[in-house]
Amino acid sequence: MQMVSERGGLATARQLLWSDQPSDRFETLWRHGRLDLSVEAHVIKEEFAELFTDEDQERARARLNDLRRT
Repeated sequence: MQMVSERGGLATARQLLWSDQPSDRFETLWRHGRLDLSVEAHVIKEEFAELFTDEDQERARARLNDLRRT
């Protein structure tokens, strides 16, 4: 929440998306079978499509697909 307060929601989402490593919270969501709550899952939702670039959406899909293969 601190990141959102300091940078805003969109900038925070992009920072998390483009970090070299997924956040600890992303991995926690994965372990609990709740990737649907992740930033990555929201980036690829149609309702938010206009906020993110094609590259952002590709990155989100790739990160989700990488974890689904493990």
